[in-house]
Amino acid sequence: MDKFSTPSFNDHLSLIKHFEGYKGTTYKCPADVNTIGYGHTGKDVVDGMKITQEQGEKFLKEELKEHRGHVEKQFKGIPLKENQIGALTSFCYNVGPGNLNKSTLKKRILAGEDPNKVAKEELPKWNKAAGKELPGLSRRREAEAALFCK
Repeated sequence: MDKFSTPSFNDHLSLIKHFEGYKGTTYKCPADVNTIGYGHTGKDVVDGMKITQEQGEKFLKEELKEHRGHVEKQFKGIPLKENQIGALTSFCYNVGPGNLNKSTLKKRILAGEDPNKVAKEELPKWNKAAGKELPGLSRRREAEAALFCK
């Protein structure tokens, strides 16, 4: 079984699908970025674009592999469990690799602090988009912290 078909992978895949929701046509996310499917963004997402749910899942799984690779690279040498990697992958997918890289969450875990304590304290701080606190992001961060500490 590869790491992209494990129960833990399915846990964070379900978490992301729940919080992102599926939209088959382009929309602007709260940060005013063109988005489609399950939160897919990028230069390939243009106004008026339409995709099927299958295409949305394909985009999501491809991006999760990239984001998981980024998480594994950033936390190399830190003994994280699958559920912790999954929670960090969801977080990275939502806030972007650059924000993960400069986060206090990453710095504290790399400094040797208890990862569960850090996740409970730091993830909830990332509940804003364009400077505005969003209840959906607060719920997502709570779910990511719960998955991390599972």
